[in-house]
Amino acid sequence: MFTLPQNLRIAHESSTLMTSFTVLGGPSSEQLARKVASKLNSKYIGCQLRLFPDGESKITLNGKPKGRIIVVQSVYPPVDSNLVRALAIISQAKKYSSHVYAVIPYMGYARQDREFLSGEVVTMSLVTKMLKTAGASKIVVVDIHSMMALKHFTIPAKNVSAIEELVKYFKKLHLKDPLVVSPDMGGIERAKNFANLLGVDYIALEKHRDRKTGEVAIKSSEHHEVRGRDLILVDDMISTGGSIVKAAEFLKRQKCGKIYASCTHALLIGDAEKRIRKAGVTKIISTNTIPGKTSIIDVSPVIVKAIS
Repeated sequence: MFTLPQNLRIAHESSTLMTSFTVLGGPSSEQLARKVASKLNSKYIGCQLRLFPDGESKITLNGKPKGRIIVVQSVYPPVDSNLVRALAIISQAKKYSSHVYAVIPYMGYARQDREFLSGEVVTMSLVTKMLKTAGASKIVVVDIHSMMALKHFTIPAKNVSAIEELVKYFKKLHLKDPLVVSPDMGGIERAKNFANLLGVDYIALEKHRDRKTGEVAIKSSEHHEVRGRDLILVDDMISTGGSIVKAAEFLKRQKCGKIYASCTHALLIGDAEKRIRKAGVTKIISTNTIPGKTSIIDVSPVIVKAIS
């Protein structure tokens, strides 16, 4: 049997090791991380989380990773805790590999990407520095709130979209003359992409948000084209649900058909889901960037595509 010389064997083993992956699943994204590992045919290692009485988090890896390491940890509420946990896992992963991919499916603080009012801290800039310092060599995020936030990174950072996966779901529904609707003008490109993939038309409502109070109001005039049609309200995230509620109430007054709310990240803070349904939304469809009752769409395929 042919045997490689020792020096070539070591080089071969090193090459094989560095092209393989180990996926570390953070406490906020364990199930999604398992799906990523499965699709990459890679080893999965979970983490143990211990909370101290004062609120501190203690993370322990359940094994020793090898090769390139993928850390999957969403930074949703409690945002600060999940961010520190992500940093801790990345820091530990760095001890085993110089190639650490930080997959942050939901990137907290992405809305704080610029100084809107005088004196505001651009927290996103600090977050990017912390991720780099912790040891992340590359970043992958899913439908980040704004591309401006992505520009704060000084290491390679890639934003992937869940729109195609969401559209696949709606293609299976029997909707009546469907129309895609963005709840504000800022999301018009997202609505356009969604509509093009679905093969339908789209519109955008004109929204105003008070920067100090957060109060939302729809400024659009009547939209007669929605009458009798099933609508898909498309957004990147639903937090308190204020924008979706106002949009749904406005559209219902226009005598539309059923309303579906579709988003990548369903935070659904407090009684948001209840208020959205009360406003006339038939169903909320979101992805597993944030686990929950509405997160029925799997984003692991787009994450794996971005990595591999």
